[in-house]
Amino acid sequence: MSTDRIPVMIPWLGEEEARAASDAVLSGWVAQGPRVAAFERAFAERVGAEHGIAVSSCTTALHLSLVALGLGPGDEVVVPSLSFIATANAVRYVGAEPVFADVDPATGNLTGATVEAVRTPRTKAVLAVHQGGVPADVAALRAACAEWDLPLLEDAACAIGSTAGGKPVGHGALLAAWSFHPRKVVTTGEGGMITTDDAQWAARLRRLREHGMNASAAERHASDRPVLESYLEVGFNYRMTDVQAAIGLVQLGKLDAMVTRRRALAARYETLLRDVPGLTPVRDPAHGQSNFQSYWVLLAEDFPVGRDDLLAALAAAGVSARRGIMASHLEPAYAGHPAAPLPVTERISRDSLILPLFHTMTEAQQDRVVAVLREQAGP
Repeated sequence: MSTDRIPVMIPWLGEEEARAASDAVLSGWVAQGPRVAAFERAFAERVGAEHGIAVSSCTTALHLSLVALGLGPGDEVVVPSLSFIATANAVRYVGAEPVFADVDPATGNLTGATVEAVRTPRTKAVLAVHQGGVPADVAALRAACAEWDLPLLEDAACAIGSTAGGKPVGHGALLAAWSFHPRKVVTTGEGGMITTDDAQWAARLRRLREHGMNASAAERHASDRPVLESYLEVGFNYRMTDVQAAIGLVQLGKLDAMVTRRRALAARYETLLRDVPGLTPVRDPAHGQSNFQSYWVLLAEDFPVGRDDLLAALAAAGVSARRGIMASHLEPAYAGHPAAPLPVTERISRDSLILPLFHTMTEAQQDRVVAVLREQAGP
């Protein structure tokens, strides 16, 4: 066994990010300021949105988006259970109830049909996830939501650089939430973003992230006259720092190269796994292209070993893999929470695993990963 462990993910960070962070520190302005504003503009332009609002995480981006929509107690929001638990939790933060819908077996994403199966008169919004970077069919979902007169929010945490209908994920979104966690393609360490085309929402979201103030710290600092701020509503402390934004600007400049590399590695995985029985790898859907933020495989129900045993075999061979996407409705935090039958969600969550994929991954490392899978698949 090789002693060189293969990680599941390595962020692409280097000297350029270090210099950008250092410059921000040495500038004397490390809180939310000019670099955050520049990052917001660059990010919004990249995804084809009019406005970007930088925040402290994707979870806070989701929370503020739900606040902006005025959702609260008595309201229901349809969400996939097949998602990191923050998706459902954000709905609870505003006092509304998440209603879990099943997903498409190929993409792991909501569809109009799966939403319709759980929609009720109390449904006030749909929150779709672009799972693992695989784009949801937003054209179909937007059409369905328009028919139902429901707003569609997009949890695009993993999807920077993915496309749907030939346009970047986020283009035309009512509200989209993004993550810059270290396991995401673009990282700022921690951090998030909301994108929207609505100027009034953008202005309110900027206030909400900064305690509801009508004048930001940066605006007050830039004025040559005293500015006495007012607090227009109860807000939150969800700001991003200029140090993070400086790193984000460098990362955004690498995005095309990162996505190209990840897609090349994903294509090589698919080729290598083609003759391994009992494995179905994630693929591009017909309506778009993935950035392959996560590369997962689904085990056949008659695969010789279970998912957890396969993870153990990979770990013994020095390969760090992860269980597939969680089923939030099965977590203790949602014990007793009502849920319709979710057979596809439970199947994907139980029988899938995420394989290592990162920009510096070598062919030799990919070969090692596939060798373990091939061995466990049997003759």
